[in-house]
Parts: sequence; C-alpha cells; structure tokens
Amino acid sequence: MRVYIPATFELLRTLAQEGEVPVRSGYVFGVTPALREFYTSGDEEEIAHSAFEDASLASIRLLAIGDDLHPHRRAVISADVPDAAISFMPDLGESVMQLDPAVIAFDQVAAIHVDTQGNEQATAAAIEVIDQADLGVEDAELCVGDALDQFMAWYDPSELSVLVQLA
Repeated sequence: MRVYIPATFELLRTLAQEGEVPVRSGYVFGVTPALREFYTSGDEEEIAHSAFEDASLASIRLLAIGDDLHPHRRAVISADVPDAAISFMPDLGESVMQLDPAVIAFDQVAAIHVDTQGNEQATAAAIEVIDQADLGVEDAELCVGDALDQFMAWYDPSELSVLVQLA
C-alpha cells in the first residue's frame, strides 16, 4: 500500500545516513476506505492527492517543532508498505493510518517530495499560524492553504544522498 509520511530535511538526512527513518508517532496518510467514502466523485489519483496533502500539512506541524537544515521546507516521503503493517484510524481523519512497525526503510521509498526555495516564504508563514488554523481562525487557515497550494519538487529515491548533501 502506498503511504505518505510527513517529514523534515533532518528526517531525510537520517534516512540517507541510516537507511531507515522513524515515523513520528507511527502516523502515515493514504487512501483508506474512509477517504474513498468521503469522496463521492474523483479518480484514485485525486483521492491520493488528498492524502498526500494531509501529509504535507503534517509536515508543516513537524516544522513548527523545528528543523535545523531547512526550517521552512516541507518534506513528504512516499513509500510502499505491506498492507498488514497498516491500521486505519478513521477517528483521527479520513486518510490517517497507523504504521507498525513505525519505521520506513530506504528500499520502501517510492519518491521524496520537498518544498523548493521559492516555497519557503509561504511555508514559513504557515508554520507561524498552524495552531491558529487548527483552531479555525480564517486568516490562518488561508495562510496555511497558500502554503499547501505550492507544488513540491519530486525526487527519485536514488537522489536522496545528493538532496541532503545540498541542504
């Protein structure tokens, strides 16, 4: 099953150096039965994009905690995991799943997505107001939405070591 893991550049560096990365709290995002049910129309790609966007939003929350390498760049790891490693968590959100064990190995990585330098301003602004957005403050929600609207660059897993060296 394809899952989307919120990350930071520090987590990407851990993946490059150690060959695996812990998944914070074990939560990943993906196309779940609840997410499919939520969408009354749309193809599989559109539904998967929704799960990817949820992981991107969670990356902003991780950045609010801190990242010394790139404090204003979201990162999402797309990975393929066995179905048996997944538990659905519909009470936490339509796309939320629990991964057990809560570790992704490099050979499971399908792609790496990161903000470009041009996205940093929007992501930095979103980091500042993410808690307010979670509480329903409209201006904050719009600010976070602006960051989520920024496309993230795609990297093949074979490019990971170069990506973190340039950081």
